[in-house]
Amino acid sequence: MNAVLDELTWRGFIAHSTDPDALASAFDSGQVSSYVGFDPTAPSIHMGNLVQLMLARILQSSGHKPFLLVGGSTGLIGDPKQSSERNLNPQDLVHEWVEKIRAQVSKFVDFEGPNAAVVVNNYDWTSQLSTLDFLRNIGKHFSVNRMLDREVVKARLESGISYTEFSYVLLQSLDFLELYRRHGVTLQTGGSDQWGNLTAGVELIRRADGGKAHALATPLLTKADGTKFGKTESGTVWLDPSMTSPYAFHQFFLNAEDAKVVEYLKIFTRRSAEEIDDLARQLTEAPHLRAAQRALADDITDLVHSPAERRAAADAAAAIFGREDLAALPEPTLRAVVAELGSPPLRVGEELPTVVDVLAATGVVASKSAGRRAIDEGGAYLNNTKVTDPDARLSDADLLHGRFVVVRRGRRTVGALAVER
Repeated sequence: MNAVLDELTWRGFIAHSTDPDALASAFDSGQVSSYVGFDPTAPSIHMGNLVQLMLARILQSSGHKPFLLVGGSTGLIGDPKQSSERNLNPQDLVHEWVEKIRAQVSKFVDFEGPNAAVVVNNYDWTSQLSTLDFLRNIGKHFSVNRMLDREVVKARLESGISYTEFSYVLLQSLDFLELYRRHGVTLQTGGSDQWGNLTAGVELIRRADGGKAHALATPLLTKADGTKFGKTESGTVWLDPSMTSPYAFHQFFLNAEDAKVVEYLKIFTRRSAEEIDDLARQLTEAPHLRAAQRALADDITDLVHSPAERRAAADAAAAIFGREDLAALPEPTLRAVVAELGSPPLRVGEELPTVVDVLAATGVVASKSAGRRAIDEGGAYLNNTKVTDPDARLSDADLLHGRFVVVRRGRRTVGALAVER
């Protein structure tokens, strides 16, 4: 097998490919131009999309040329979902999201050198395409029987699927054909849930131009229980810091399940097999140290955000557990901590609440009486200072950045909230 395919296989990037031997031969023969698409169906890409960007980075570092497609036209329609029809977003909103996602994906590839990356927008070749030309030149190459046999279509036949979503596969296939013709792109990559779309593009190139192209699908990123990450799942991890803060992003990977962390290290970092094997050994021998999770969280936060944001996230985590000064945390970082801990703002009048009120409001204790017991037993903290008076009331000096408080019971049970007057 080709060296780049060896690495992709070891790192767990390959679920399916159309012809592994032919793809290996193509890689051995010289530079391969590949593409992956990102539809702007939200204002940010997410952790599942990052898998595709990491694959593009590996291909580029191996001497191949990546094309990143932002779907200004396909984003107006949306790939069919298994369960229901998508809501169509307004065109101006989709175009706004195109620019946001274009900026996001551009961070992950190099735009200089002999294999410089290219970012394209499929709206450029579809906006002027007439319906008649589309049906004559593209539609004639597709069998309705095969389109009906696609899993996502079969799942929707009973509840109903619009012609708009049914035809999505034609548009994505058109993208591959256009990139093949314009730039010599011969490989499309994507998640395994896109396999039908990927192979349809390969087939369109063969039927329309007699060309040879390849498709490679990655496994879907899942949690240990088999559920996937993505825009339609709860707890989506976005790459936009205004949607998932660097602190929350770092914490997510710091809390990665033991059963998945080695898989994530292979996909989301460029650490060597030897380094990952050593981290896997530490995970087995001393799981409480979470060395593998720390390496993962640090590497991926450095990549997606910055080393400075990673250090701020680590400082924040240390501060809320009493190892650093909470007052030294920047306001945006502390705001992110409060948001991540999840307590609603506490609205007060002229008089500030008691510490017991805050302990109960944050869920650190089950009730106010439990809060008083925690203080009596010496296990309650306000902004990392032990509280000794069960009747203690917050003062203005206790409000970090004029509005935030952090409470803790014992060593590990932490809560925080914003006080609003």
